[in-house]
Amino acid sequence: MSEDLYARVKSETREGETLGETLERLVEDYSLTDFADDAADINPEFSVAKATDGSVGVTPPGQESQE
Repeated sequence: MSEDLYARVKSETREGETLGETLERLVEDYSLTDFADDAADINPEFSVAKATDGSVGVTPPGQESQE
């Protein structure tokens, strides 16, 4: 699990709930049919880089490397 995903799931964890219980709760009402319906709406030609004019992956101001 990536650190970002872990942080997102952890932020949804309720007191006394394990990480596994949190995941089960978050996806319990999301079926394979729901996933298939959502996947059908995905545009395979969509490009985040194109949609953001190539600015994806650009270092935010003030965080440039100090080489």
